[in-house]
Amino acid sequence: MLTGTLYALAAGLLWGLVFVAPLLLPDYPAALQSVGRYLAFGLIALPLAWIDRANLRRLSRADWKEALKLAAIGNLLYYVCLASAIQRAGAPLPTMIIGTLPVVIAISANLRDHRRDGRLPWRKLAPSLLLIALGIACVNRVELEALRAQPDADASRYLQGALLAIVAVACWTWYPLRNADWLRAHPDRRPRTWATAQGVATLPLALAGYTLLWGGMAVAGSDFAMPMGPRPWFFVGLMACIGLFASWIGTLCWNAASQRLPTALAGQLIVFETLAALAYAFILRGRAPEPLTMLGIALLIAGVLWAVRIRPEASVAEGHAA
Repeated sequence: MLTGTLYALAAGLLWGLVFVAPLLLPDYPAALQSVGRYLAFGLIALPLAWIDRANLRRLSRADWKEALKLAAIGNLLYYVCLASAIQRAGAPLPTMIIGTLPVVIAISANLRDHRRDGRLPWRKLAPSLLLIALGIACVNRVELEALRAQPDADASRYLQGALLAIVAVACWTWYPLRNADWLRAHPDRRPRTWATAQGVATLPLALAGYTLLWGGMAVAGSDFAMPMGPRPWFFVGLMACIGLFASWIGTLCWNAASQRLPTALAGQLIVFETLAALAYAFILRGRAPEPLTMLGIALLIAGVLWAVRIRPEASVAEGHAA
């Protein structure tokens, strides 16, 4: 439990970096940031795949199809929606919506996977979920008040950002559940190998997306300086950093956590991503959080600490037909 929680913490700290890129590249299309990030992830995965080729050969065609699905929905589609949401609504609104993931995943997993993982009793889980929900509400209230204070706020863009963030939540509710299915069904496989497989599966999708985006912008007569935009070296360096740290190492840490923890509990630990994203956002802003934000962060941490103390109970076996 402790090792799995530490791996989830590391994944959250690394995944929080993905909220920074759209703020640092506001003039870059979200789709370009997504395909750029995962093109970097795929290229980084190639030499790692060569080193780990013996284990990758053990993967079946069905395994590679699953890696491709996870890459398409949990990587590319998720990040297109998230980056688009941040560019339209700023960081606070998408962060608040993504912050509901611990609650959404925990409830989904407890309903879906109790036969495999054991059921986390609702009476014991409820205080943890309540603390997390209250913490998110506190943080979000401060951020929403800041948004309302902006005289040039565009309600339609905020609404678009909110809807895109909801789609991102749907993608990332599906991803950890399906990813945990594969990892729990293959306890003999290394999390590193599965992270590399997802990187390799992402590469052709990212290449195709990059090509289509470049061609589409050319046909539309866009004046954006493809293939790498007006700040090519900054773009390439940032995509490489996020591809390595957030995509490969972050996925590796999450896979290690998913093999060790019940899915319902692992889902709650995604709260570390929310905390990291908020911390990085305030560092970029150059100011300390408001007192209500600090209270929200404390409640989030308390909810997670409560959750890791819960042990799953075996599900009651269903009766057999005569």
